[in-house]
Amino acid sequence: MAFLVLQTATALAKIDGITGPSFALTAKADYIVTGDGGAWLLWGYADANGSGRAQYPGSTLFVTEGEQVTVTLNNTLSVPVSIVFPGQGPVTDPVAGGSGTPGLLTREAAAGGGTVSYQFTASKPGTYMYHSGTQPDLQIEMGLVGAIIVRPQGFNPADKTTWKAYNHPGSAYDREFLFFLSEMDPLIHYYVEFFGMASLNGTDLLSTYFPNYWFINGRTATDDLLGANAPGSGLFPTQPYNSTPMMRPGEKILMRVIGAGRQIHPFHHHGNHAQVIARDGRLLDTGTSTGLPDLSAAVFTIQSAPGQTVDAIFEWTGKGMGWDIYGADANHEHQCNGMTVAGAQALRASTPGHDYFGTQDAITKEWCKDHGKPIPVTLPASLDLTMGPHFSGSPYLGRTQDPITLPPSMVGPDGKPLFNPDGAYMFMWHSHSEKELCNFGVFPGGLLTMMMIHPDMMPE
Repeated sequence: MAFLVLQTATALAKIDGITGPSFALTAKADYIVTGDGGAWLLWGYADANGSGRAQYPGSTLFVTEGEQVTVTLNNTLSVPVSIVFPGQGPVTDPVAGGSGTPGLLTREAAAGGGTVSYQFTASKPGTYMYHSGTQPDLQIEMGLVGAIIVRPQGFNPADKTTWKAYNHPGSAYDREFLFFLSEMDPLIHYYVEFFGMASLNGTDLLSTYFPNYWFINGRTATDDLLGANAPGSGLFPTQPYNSTPMMRPGEKILMRVIGAGRQIHPFHHHGNHAQVIARDGRLLDTGTSTGLPDLSAAVFTIQSAPGQTVDAIFEWTGKGMGWDIYGADANHEHQCNGMTVAGAQALRASTPGHDYFGTQDAITKEWCKDHGKPIPVTLPASLDLTMGPHFSGSPYLGRTQDPITLPPSMVGPDGKPLFNPDGAYMFMWHSHSEKELCNFGVFPGGLLTMMMIHPDMMPE
């Protein structure tokens, strides 16, 4: 499956969604699928004025700081629904004379064709969630939930120098990825589909909530490794978003993490710590810093709480590994501070222990201090290895079948590894709650994906 991801990695710097400031959503019933072959009733928000199918999560809505946003909701379900926008406000009804019907938290679209409109000003950049405000313990569970991303003023998708999450230099990034974390109790969906709301209301299922599925961007592992919209596959018509982060060494990745369910999800990112720069769309800064936000913190696991959003910056250069990730020979072109591999080795040998490479060269995509250092182990022979399908045949980034010769079953007709043709490094990113790595108790599944570190030939 990861091989399919590599073949569709042509737009790795953006999050899929729809751009405002005006949106038309429709609440619809449909189905989602899970990695163990399950199919479960969905209540979801469809975009394109209702011509599309419901999707889980709802479309990611992109707006710009300062814009007046209008969201119109049409309801085809047999129960009233609505939308609330935490972190935005005040939310008003722009339709003359009002629209919808009064509800507990907001105005609602009546069952069977009702319509309601909402309007607010996107006053602060950041990552936010939207969801139904009508019986949210049921309707968020059924799928009426999505993400809002507010871009800062001046953001230009065609100009990477403007790519910041907030109006602060410490929020700049090269690629961004959404991690929309949720869970599902399939018994609730089963009761709604086959016995109806009256039967569900006669149970205590909403209070004895017991999920058996966990999702990143609406898919369970390993389905989340397939490309966004799974082009040509038709596998996920209501679950269009994948969740396979990819990067080059030295790049800054913006992680937009949303806790969209009832449970805390300890989201662990192997490979390096991440710098948490914002929570709930609020930058962790006193307003005096010029580098990293001065209240930000490095973490190895993001504790994603229900209803909370987290923005974090993740970087990886090979720092701390103690050897050159591209190899200690002269067979790669990367240079640090203008120095070749041979020059770095000679300088290091002339004055052992001296740190000539303390400054990271952002252009070279590797950790300069280890430039030209050999791997500090004796590499085993191929017969001494148990090879996973994603092993490239080499411990070095961007290399394949060097120095290990892969078994023929792992090699394609072009001589490249079938599941890792670029010689990428892969790190599992997953929940630190072991139960959440399963689909209905069976591993692997659930809240699990792979970060893929690619060499420089990776496309934009």
